[in-house]
Amino acid sequence: FGINPRQFMPGAYIQFLQFPGTTMTDTPLNQAEISGDMGTVLRELDMRVKTLVTSRPVAQSGLQERDIFNYPFVAVRELLMNAVLHRDYQSNTPIKFYQFSDRIEIISPGGLYGSVTPENFGSGHDSSYRNPTIAEVLKNMGFVNRFGYGIGRAQTELSQNGNTPAEFGLENKHCVLVIIGERKLS
Repeated sequence: FGINPRQFMPGAYIQFLQFPGTTMTDTPLNQAEISGDMGTVLRELDMRVKTLVTSRPVAQSGLQERDIFNYPFVAVRELLMNAVLHRDYQSNTPIKFYQFSDRIEIISPGGLYGSVTPENFGSGHDSSYRNPTIAEVLKNMGFVNRFGYGIGRAQTELSQNGNTPAEFGLENKHCVLVIIGERKLS
């Protein structure tokens, strides 16, 4: 995408908002437009995910402890990479990455693509790449594997962490919504 992709694709950025409560009516605690070349955007996304993932130790047995996390880093990262990879770059709408006090929402412009349907979504058997060149670049940069098992991997990570499964809004033909519920650390 070069140095300034927004010059040619105005929607090629990520809108990040962090809310203190559960609605968008609250004044955001943090906000950013994440843009630039693909490497810069993905590195900043990694940094933001690392700052929103928190942990606390819990007693396991005797004197042993283990950390539990509000969100598994791998799951959130995987779902964000899917949004970047599969979005419709002809849209002027940015990817929306919103953190609320009880969940994360990721909204990616462009509905399901190719042979992917609500029934086979996430199965890994019907992977269609709207952006095959971007898929190859992200694979070469080490950000994705490009084998079609990202949704399943994210769901497994969420389950192993004690989170509820990610919910997907696939009904709108103009976007894909992902909701990741927070695991409470109290």
